Amino acid sequence: DVAMVKTMTPSETTAITSRQIAKFLDLQTAALRKSGLSSAETQQVLERQGGSIADEFVMSVRKRVEAVSKMIVRHVKINRAQKPQEALDATGCKQYTDREVVDAMPCGKVEEVDLYFFEPRPEAYQNGVLTDEALAKEYEFHRLEPHPRALIQANKDDTTLAKTRPNGCHWKDASGKWCYVAFSCLGGVERDVLVDRDVSGWIECWSFAGARK
Repeated sequence: DVAMVKTMTPSETTAITSRQIAKFLDLQTAALRKSGLSSAETQQVLERQGGSIADEFVMSVRKRVEAVSKMIVRHVKINRAQKPQEALDATGCKQYTDREVVDAMPCGKVEEVDLYFFEPRPEAYQNGVLTDEALAKEYEFHRLEPHPRALIQANKDDTTLAKTRPNGCHWKDASGKWCYVAFSCLGGVERDVLVDRDVSGWIECWSFAGARK
């Protein structure tokens, strides 16, 4: 079974509700009560910068909402008894892989998972390149963790994924080196998968996938 949540356009969404606003206020109230801030200095900040702080909060929420709205999600069922190489073979993709990296690929702890595909924020790139360290921060921003076996299954279930946009994820091996699995479609016809250690980072054409923590 494959489920997909499509990207929503502004015209397809409704405005933030009063209930959602109240929930944000409750969270802010609880956080401020725990902050231990001095009343006198806080009053000065409130009087002089209260409006700009409110604007910054809304902008922070806006960035996160926009990031989520660009996601798609696929529900996948993983055969954990299947070895990583067997899972790759089942995709039907042409393979460019390092067998040592393939054999050590993490499988995850569950058999079913929702897999979220996201695009990194523009500011994550430096000179058009996304390092694995920067990608790790993007996973943290979206509160996701890489799941290579789920990504393989998603590309097996839906052969249009790689044709629509190249997709991948990364992880660290036992020695702390970054590894990756990446699906793309050369010339828009033949799907391929790469599994290897990463030394050069990612260019801007890639989307990435992860499961909720």
